Amino acid sequence: MEEVEVPPIVEAATKRSGVIWLDVPGADRTQLVWYVWHEGCVYVVHGGAEQVIDGLTTAREAAVSAKSKDTGGRVVCWVGTVERVLPGSGEWDSAVPVLHAARLNPPDGERQPLRWASESIVTRIRPTGELLEEPGALSSDSGAAEPPGSPARSAVPMPRWIGRPRYRRPLA
Repeated sequence: MEEVEVPPIVEAATKRSGVIWLDVPGADRTQLVWYVWHEGCVYVVHGGAEQVIDGLTTAREAAVSAKSKDTGGRVVCWVGTVERVLPGSGEWDSAVPVLHAARLNPPDGERQPLRWASESIVTRIRPTGELLEEPGALSSDSGAAEPPGSPARSAVPMPRWIGRPRYRRPLA
C-alpha cells in the first residue's frame, strides 16, 4: 500500500480528542464513538457487547471529526478508508492490547480480547490525506441532529413546583 501524506493536524487533533464523530455512508446519523489512535490510524471496537456503529461493517470510507478537548468544538474532519482487522493477524496483535488498555470497566476483565475475537469487530480507519474541514475552513453548520425517536414517555405529570415553597401560608 502506498504511503499517503497525512496533514499533521489530523494526528494531533485526533490523538487528543478523546472521542470522535464518525459519519458513515448509509448510516442515519453521525455517531459518537470511543477509539484509540495507534500507528497513524484510528481503531474502534464495535458489535457484540460493545458500541453499535451503524454501517461501519460494510463501509469503505468514513468521515472522522475530531473535537478539541479544551473547547469541545470541531477541530478537523478527515476522510479515512475502513478495513476490518482480523483476529490473529499481526495488526490484531498490535492494536488490541492498546484498545484493551483504553477500554474502561470491561465486564470480563482480562478476557475482553478473547470476547472481541469471538463476537465483536475491530476496525481500522486509515487517513487518506483528504480534509473535509480544517482550522480556518470549518463549516458554520453546527452538525446538530434531531434526537432519535423513542417510545419512552413520562409516567407522571410534572410537579407543580420543584423544591420547597419559599413561604408557608399561616394556618387559620
